[in-house]
Amino acid sequence: MAAEAHGQQDSWPSIPSESCGKSPGKKDSAAFSRPGTVMSGEMDKPLISRRLVDSDGSLAEVPKEAPKVGILGSGDFARSLATRLVGSGFSVVVGSRNPKRTAGLFPSLAQVTFQEEAVSSPEVIFVAVFREHYSSLCSLADQLAGKILVDVSNPTEKERLQHRQSNAEYLASLFPACTVVKAFNVISAWALQAGPRDGNRQVLICGDQLEAKHTVSEMARAMGFTPLDMGSLASAREVEAIPLRLLPSWKVPTLLALGLFVCFYAYNFIRDVLQPYIRKDENKFYKMPLSVVNTTLPCVAYVLLSLVYLPGVLAAALQLRRGTKYQRFPDWLDHWLQHRKQIGLLSFFFAMLHALYSFCLPLRRSHRYDLVNLAVKQSTLGFVALMLSTMHTLTYGWTRAFEENHYKFYLPPTFTLTLLLPCVIILAKGLFLLPCLSHRLTKIRRGWERDGAVKFMLPAGHTQGEKTSHV
Repeated sequence: MAAEAHGQQDSWPSIPSESCGKSPGKKDSAAFSRPGTVMSGEMDKPLISRRLVDSDGSLAEVPKEAPKVGILGSGDFARSLATRLVGSGFSVVVGSRNPKRTAGLFPSLAQVTFQEEAVSSPEVIFVAVFREHYSSLCSLADQLAGKILVDVSNPTEKERLQHRQSNAEYLASLFPACTVVKAFNVISAWALQAGPRDGNRQVLICGDQLEAKHTVSEMARAMGFTPLDMGSLASAREVEAIPLRLLPSWKVPTLLALGLFVCFYAYNFIRDVLQPYIRKDENKFYKMPLSVVNTTLPCVAYVLLSLVYLPGVLAAALQLRRGTKYQRFPDWLDHWLQHRKQIGLLSFFFAMLHALYSFCLPLRRSHRYDLVNLAVKQSTLGFVALMLSTMHTLTYGWTRAFEENHYKFYLPPTFTLTLLLPCVIILAKGLFLLPCLSHRLTKIRRGWERDGAVKFMLPAGHTQGEKTSHV
């Protein structure tokens, strides 16, 4: 999970304020014990049917006896949180600046209304907005007084280094009349929707009031997670840094890497071993354990590195086409975006194996080029490595692409296949850097919509940063 900010997505004007309240207050949290309507066995089942996820937009009400929870925000995490809470027996009220526009994104059993109404009755309010928009909630200070605010946000690496206060501590300074608890920031939106079996079960909780932490802990247990007390609110800075280091969900990226390895190995086997044996009666099967493997490893590393950036390109193109970020990505793209870190590290792993294999082989002239290529790849991980690797591959293999003797069994050299995807990604990235597309894409990811229903204006001098859930 990258430095994703879990919630946001309404248009939030910035309101400078030192504090939104005057005096600290306490609130009894006994009403929010674990709902008796939720059976323990039910929590081991998949979360919710598509009927609830694909809401019909109606503002249907759940039974009045269900504990009521409020959510401020309408972003990816807010929607997933509402889905999980509804499936766990809670009555969910979502506060939005435009409830008609966002109601269809939430489960049909969640009530989507204006912020003022959403915070009036619940005693626990989840704040699922970015840190920069906290001050815009100051108009609700009187209604929020004495309530428990659960901060679920995560800063980016840049924000974490920039601010001394954690997001939760900053929220507490703005609302001294409320009790702020940091929780659920290490749980991804996908884990909330798919259930705790498919993600991290632990919910790290920290806060200065023991009773408030107990309330949030009981809610976490009711949702099927395991609460873990991390101490006072001063620990929030450490808790917020944890998602920057977490790398869950390795199954799909590993299967992808193995599948690419098998495909490239078979391709190189046909070209380097089978073709000489059939056409020239040359026995080169001795190449299979070392030479063929060493040719395959950099191909897999190269393609995996390209696959790290391809979903971002597809997501950006989709957002530009739709003119909004308030529509869901297709499931396959959403899952792909969530696995980018793992794919990148697997790319690094295959590049390292290529280095080890290169040292095991005789350092002929051709292998010196492999070592130079490896040195470039290992110097930097990321898009710069992708560009440099592409430039090297083009320079090294340009002449081979036009020589007939390199097309064995009419199959092109392996490096020409690996060049296709990186070149497309680099070209698309270059197009997205054009001012006309870059400015529009940034506005869309900050909450702007094509139809102009809601527009978010940043304060003067504010440095924009990309802080969407997955892109």
